[in-house]
Amino acid sequence: MSIDIETAARVAKLARIRVEEDELPALAQEFNNILGFIEQLQEVDVEGVEPMTSVTPMRLKRREDGVTEGGMAKTVLSNAPDAREGFFAVPKVVE
Repeated sequence: MSIDIETAARVAKLARIRVEEDELPALAQEFNNILGFIEQLQEVDVEGVEPMTSVTPMRLKRREDGVTEGGMAKTVLSNAPDAREGFFAVPKVVE
């Protein structure tokens, strides 16, 4: 796949990036370089390779997934501009 100048201009417009006319060839080339790198990555055989979390071998810290009350309702509600009966109070938006 090759990106031409018109496609690069369209991508820049969709991304809301202002690119000057004289910079479009360089942008198109950059897109082509990125696509070439992706094609190289697709050629790599990753069958049987486990996903990595880091370049150094390590295990993720895990905790038990348990439901709690949080125990911080008063602290959280202290930041609210208006709180009533233990809940955030918001203006009515439906008439």
